[in-house]
Amino acid sequence: MLQGGSLWGGLIAGSLSEINDIKSLSNGQLNKKDFAVKTTGNVTGALGVMAGIEYGAIVGTSIFPGVGTVIGSAVGGIMGNMLGQTIGVKAGNAFVNHPLVNNMTQTVTQPAQEVMTK
Repeated sequence: MLQGGSLWGGLIAGSLSEINDIKSLSNGQLNKKDFAVKTTGNVTGALGVMAGIEYGAIVGTSIFPGVGTVIGSAVGGIMGNMLGQTIGVKAGNAFVNHPLVNNMTQTVTQPAQEVMTK
């Protein structure tokens, strides 16, 4: 899975998504929590693209060799990205919104805010 076209397809798809999210963060359209969640989705989406291209090509080849390989790769990459993004966003939300993580971030930022107000 981590070689050839599927590797490049996943890296390109994940990078383009991450670049768009970085632009949204710098423009103020995303806060840091949402950016962390979207980054998790981008990573898992890229992995989904890699797996989808590979397995889609296998299924497409077995149904209709040649043309089926190309169509299976494309459909597999799209489906893999959607599934990977969904799983990553849900995992990112679960992590970012977990009470333990929220307590840790409040503990770390609270002393800094007290120093700044003095």
